[in-house]
Amino acid sequence: MNHPSDPAAVVAAALAEDAPWGDVTSEALLPPGAVAHAELRAREAGVLAGTACALAAFEQAAALSGGALLRCEFSADGTRFAAGDVLGRVSGTARGVLRAERVALNLLQHLSGIATLTAQFVAAVAGTGARVVDTRKTTPGLRVLERAAVRAGGGRNHRWSLSDAVLVKDNHLAVLLAEGVDVTTALRRVRERVPHTTSIEVEVDRLDQLEAVLAADVDVVLLDNFSPADLAEGVRRVRAGSRALVEASGGVRLDTVAAIAATGVDLVSVGALTQNARTLDLGLDVAVAAGVAP
Repeated sequence: MNHPSDPAAVVAAALAEDAPWGDVTSEALLPPGAVAHAELRAREAGVLAGTACALAAFEQAAALSGGALLRCEFSADGTRFAAGDVLGRVSGTARGVLRAERVALNLLQHLSGIATLTAQFVAAVAGTGARVVDTRKTTPGLRVLERAAVRAGGGRNHRWSLSDAVLVKDNHLAVLLAEGVDVTTALRRVRERVPHTTSIEVEVDRLDQLEAVLAADVDVVLLDNFSPADLAEGVRRVRAGSRALVEASGGVRLDTVAAIAATGVDLVSVGALTQNARTLDLGLDVAVAAGVAP
């Protein structure tokens, strides 16, 4: 069974949504054997992502249209390109190519936008040693694809889901405090209850919370919405008292990420990578020639 975010599964759902009873325009207008030759062309500079989705779209649409896909080639994810560059070529029965066009472009434009924005953040922190990572602020059902786009742009992935790492956030701590539970004791119990391979990260939003967290020997300390000065002090305290990695988060922007990274943090998590990236302008230019596809 395909993962719900596998390209084939996403594309199948998108094609069914876009043409639930077929492409009435192409089927009424175009000869069954008409062949389309198309180029994927960049209309602005960026970083490519989502090519597996585009390939799946053209393959599935060809099958649905009862025609052949003769050629389908794209540059690799992570390719940097300029406006005007040709990023791929597709040839096949016109009905299939045109049925896939919008779905393929929607995914390519969205995912390439994420890769392009990620590359900008990565470039901004170059030389600091900090890694740019994503968050769980992803489009429902598209997390695997969006996180692959982050990697294509040079970023890294945070935990994949609630199931595969411990991340104690402010609301978890609020519940503990309301119940009168000692934070250090509770965190030590977490270590006893999860496999030794499970990472434990704790979010703090004030410097005075650090002592109790560090006493529990956690793996990562997340400093949320700290000023650069407080981030630098937080890094100093963590380094002095533990071997934990230090992550910064909260409202990170392109114009602030360099200063955040310069404080010495190991990780900068950026929800904007997947939440705020705009779609990139890519086009599929098609020239149709008469003839029967083999």
